[in-house]
Amino acid sequence: MFAARQSVRLAGLRARLASTLAFVESEQGIVSKASLSALNAASKITNPITAVFVGSDASTAAESLKKSYSCDQLKDIIVVKDSELDHYLPERVTPVIVDMLKQPEYSHFITASSSVGKNILARIGALLDNQPVSEVVEIKDSQTFVRPIYAGNILSTVKNTQEKNILSVRASSFASIPEGSTESATISEQTAPVSEDIAITWEGENILKSTRPELGSAKRIVAGGRALKDKETFENLLTPLADALGAGIGATRAAVDNGFCDNSLQIGQTGKVVAPELYIAAGISGAIQHLAGIKDSKVIVAINNDPEAPILKIADYALVDDVFKVLPELTEKVK
Repeated sequence: MFAARQSVRLAGLRARLASTLAFVESEQGIVSKASLSALNAASKITNPITAVFVGSDASTAAESLKKSYSCDQLKDIIVVKDSELDHYLPERVTPVIVDMLKQPEYSHFITASSSVGKNILARIGALLDNQPVSEVVEIKDSQTFVRPIYAGNILSTVKNTQEKNILSVRASSFASIPEGSTESATISEQTAPVSEDIAITWEGENILKSTRPELGSAKRIVAGGRALKDKETFENLLTPLADALGAGIGATRAAVDNGFCDNSLQIGQTGKVVAPELYIAAGISGAIQHLAGIKDSKVIVAINNDPEAPILKIADYALVDDVFKVLPELTEKVK
């Protein structure tokens, strides 16, 4: 009887102390849009939120979050200002997060399901002997989450009864927290735990720079597939239409593999998951992996000369015609 009372009392204590640790990414002091969506997802759990920034520009990003965005549940912002954490190498970031999550106050951990989030989530789960719940698209309550399975064909509702819930959320399924300010949040600095001598160094990066909207947040996207034949045709057909619409440009895996565009533009299960207001698919047949990445789009327009193409069955507007004739005409009409 005494043991039962103790168990109930400890459970109640944990509930009162429950807090959510949210990992927030930034670049040059600017908070990423995916992390703003992750903070919105964290607020649906109704716990107080502690946001954590790492890297040389962490203080600047923390101030930006506090002064530029409104999140009522955001109570604390932790800054771990260490140049070794720049570039988010998972072998260096993971020990920082694990050290924090060992504190009993944190019942939840949330990160965006970005390349960074995916890199650290599995490692955190392994080190804490905890099964993460990935790619969450809906939060029903503090222990119940909805995530896609089978390439997005089925939505699975998961009840997680572990002491700590470790989650990644799909940014396209949650709006960003609104602009405003969260002056009540306090900013504090922590030092990174002493890490083991890891034989890994940052060599460099080659990132495609573009003035176009980032695919994850673009309201309009024009995408092309293997039917566009080559890089020159891909650019000549899609760029004018994207310019006229103020849209981002995307591609299927087949188009990327054939060198039509940079792999950062790949959309699908193994690329980026998008949810624009308008998605125009030009010369895309609609492999299941690609459809998994666009299914949350508000309006899908498909142009394909094959009446049996799978994408025509899920499109809101389907045009069975030659993409090489349709796109120039469509571009002129949009202009």
